[in-house]
Amino acid sequence: MKHRHYQSSLALIVAASLLGLSPQAMAKDLHVAYAGSMGTVMDLHLGPAFAKAHSVHYQGEGQGAYGLARLIAAHKLRTDVFVSITPGPIEVLIKAGLVKKAFPVASTAMCIAYSPNSPYAKDFKEAAEGKVPWYEILKKPGVIFGRTDPKTDPQGQNIVFTFMLAERYYHQPDLVNKILGPVENPRQIFTEASLLSRLKSGQMAASSGYLSAVKSLHLPYITLPDQINLSNPAMVKDWYSKVHFTLNVDGKPQTVHTQPLVFYAAVPVDAPDPKLGMAFIHFMTSPQGQTMFKETGYNPPKGDVLK
Repeated sequence: MKHRHYQSSLALIVAASLLGLSPQAMAKDLHVAYAGSMGTVMDLHLGPAFAKAHSVHYQGEGQGAYGLARLIAAHKLRTDVFVSITPGPIEVLIKAGLVKKAFPVASTAMCIAYSPNSPYAKDFKEAAEGKVPWYEILKKPGVIFGRTDPKTDPQGQNIVFTFMLAERYYHQPDLVNKILGPVENPRQIFTEASLLSRLKSGQMAASSGYLSAVKSLHLPYITLPDQINLSNPAMVKDWYSKVHFTLNVDGKPQTVHTQPLVFYAAVPVDAPDPKLGMAFIHFMTSPQGQTMFKETGYNPPKGDVLK
């Protein structure tokens, strides 16, 4: 068998040389579908570093994690690795029989990012320094706030939870309605992949953000306390779980609940190259991978393996 494998490999190399292709042109492809907020760490750090070390081609695709999970579940997307924020999108694939295990690889927290080019930048800076309540700046006329679609993206749900918890924590009734309006407010909703780039260019004054993504893009931000930033798994049962809301998904009402802001990675059962996918997960959890996460604003992984 080894001799046949050698002959087969030699034949491929000869064929490649006859076609004018280098051995690198025949390298395997690693396909990674990831939560859209992870673009910087995936496409500029983890992906290229892994590709170089393993002589493969890295191909990354970032979108809302629920949207990606549904594409994978419908067999419209095949990927070697799926990286989600919160357990929810992974649970979609576990129920579909397409994921058996998912491994925590990093974590983050909700924050409020703001544009340095906005007329309100000075006000937000004062809020970041604790001089004025951050939500009072968001109430100002003319302040445009951006967020993502709660139907397709966990961040879109998480910012709603953050404001619902803020109502309780700061004793500010009707804060959700005053700043966010309806849960599904088309005037505020943008794709996750474009949200922070739009903010950076000054198209909005402030937006929801994961601390990891905001730090990666070197944007100014307002740190939120654990009571509302969804970063502390120890607070899920007695505090975070006090809030929930209902979405209309595919014509059916669906109640959504808070989940800890942990990033999970899984190899779908129909992955084109499951061994390569698992190798990438091992790389993300290795000291080198964890250093890259840390340098781009992520916190260490929390919690157990999802099954």
